[in-house]
Amino acid sequence: MADSNFYLGRLVDAKTAKPTNTPVEYDPADLTTHAVVTGMTGSGKTGLCVALLEEAALQNVPAIIIDPKGDLTNLLLHFPNLLPQDFQPWIDPEMERRTGKSMEEIADEASTAWGNGLKEWGIGEERLLALQNAAQFAIYTPGSDSGIPVSVLSSLAAPDLDWESNREVLRERISSTVTALLGLVGMNDLDPIRSREHILLSNIFEFHWSEGNDLDLTELILQTQTPPFANLGAFPVDTFFPPKDRMELAMVLNNILAAPAFETWREGESLDIKAMLFTPEGKPRHSIFYLAHLSDGERMFFVTLLLSAVETWMRTQTGSTSLRALLYMDEIYGYLPPTAVPPSKGPLLRMLKQARAFGLGLLLATQNPVDMDYKALSNTGTWFIGKLQTERDKNRLLDGLESAAGGIPRAAMDKLISSLGKRVFVMHNVHEKMPVLMQTRWTMNFLAGPMTRAQIPALNQLVNAVAAPHTAPAPASAFESHSQASAFCGCPAACHDSIILSTCNFSRGSKPCRSISRSSTCNQSSIVNRQSSIRWQYDQTHHPGRHSRIFPPAELQPARSLPICAALHALTSHDPGCDLSPVTACFCASEITRP
Repeated sequence: MADSNFYLGRLVDAKTAKPTNTPVEYDPADLTTHAVVTGMTGSGKTGLCVALLEEAALQNVPAIIIDPKGDLTNLLLHFPNLLPQDFQPWIDPEMERRTGKSMEEIADEASTAWGNGLKEWGIGEERLLALQNAAQFAIYTPGSDSGIPVSVLSSLAAPDLDWESNREVLRERISSTVTALLGLVGMNDLDPIRSREHILLSNIFEFHWSEGNDLDLTELILQTQTPPFANLGAFPVDTFFPPKDRMELAMVLNNILAAPAFETWREGESLDIKAMLFTPEGKPRHSIFYLAHLSDGERMFFVTLLLSAVETWMRTQTGSTSLRALLYMDEIYGYLPPTAVPPSKGPLLRMLKQARAFGLGLLLATQNPVDMDYKALSNTGTWFIGKLQTERDKNRLLDGLESAAGGIPRAAMDKLISSLGKRVFVMHNVHEKMPVLMQTRWTMNFLAGPMTRAQIPALNQLVNAVAAPHTAPAPASAFESHSQASAFCGCPAACHDSIILSTCNFSRGSKPCRSISRSSTCNQSSIVNRQSSIRWQYDQTHHPGRHSRIFPPAELQPARSLPICAALHALTSHDPGCDLSPVTACFCASEITRP
């Protein structure tokens, strides 16, 4: 067996349906043309996929693993010493009731069974230790702090790609991101060409990303009300999308930020694909994204953002004929359907067509062979077909495989699929002369079954997986901003009854302004980007009973009403290329009189 090949199992004699002693080896470079694994529940599909990922780790191939059900968390359960006490914490407690045995007895049996299985398949302790040390494993839990949390807001930041040379790619990412975001608030099946909501948000993204500027969700919501451009197409913004309707959209999007459950989506590591594929020292990582706790809409939202981030990382790589990284999806049902166009479909289609050139392999699994876009999968070089549920499933798969793979011997394939048992698969590889029948090897990791969210912390602790330190500075609170201004102007730091004023002072010229000045009050951002727009906001940190109010310009008479105790200072967000001079001032509330 070549050390550089994946060891997947042994050939099965089609006549006797029994495994032979001939090992099945798979060239990892073949995965650059992607692979699909299909089979019903109990067919051994998860075991085959775990074996593929184990072999990838042993070959120093990093992986992004999308786990909707919790099965792939078993990748962290490697016990090279095969001690019963290592197995016991991960055995289903229900086994004790069902079998009438103690947990110690069940763990001892599991340990013995795993040891015997590994011995039968020629896998020794050396290989088990090699797997344990081959890669760094970690479980991420977007929308939850059970595992390593993930900040989805980082996905709104401008990708590290030149706009001019990657305009088409970035516009596709914008479209996918906006579709996913609108889907999160219940706006599904939108046409990016006909939906004014999609068009408005896409233009806001493009406005910022084309200049290399980041965008966050707060800014996106507020700029939905006051867009940083005057026209959309031939019409003024207010004609294309009236202010009242834009406010309704902004309010719907604001529900995402306002919902307490969304707070965990704003915290954690950013979707930095390079950092999730390699440690700072260059060691490969297998990053598992556990999604079992999410709703369907949340799952689609996150998967789309993750796929888009992977695609962007891919395009920063040089060409490669070898397998550089793996993207694994444990269930593609709903993400790549034949007729519908969910936001996940775009990035999947593009990567299936183009990822080969960058050395990125896609490994896609499903137990539902009916609802797959076989035309999209025509770029898939390897098919692993396990036992199927119904004759309809088999016929649909044969139809799709015939159109996707082309030239398959349908009658022979039909006969092979009909004879499949547990852990027996047909492997159709376009790089080989004909399909083979194989039985999958014993997995080196303990297959304990799907894990719950409550078990994730212990799993990460098992492999010493911790979140990377977050170094981004937090925005200053209202009181901190006031204290800084007070120190500058001599206003007493104890003056908590403060008002923060943000104003845009336009100099001569008619150039549209895209700068945004921010004033943080009560941990909220106040964004002003319209001429003659001034927002007064009372600091409610110590006085929660007070109310915020926006004063129209006509009410402001600075000569009469504003004895200033603080000096003006330029905001750091000022854009030198814009005809705008944003300024901030701090005032003691006790000295302010209204006109």
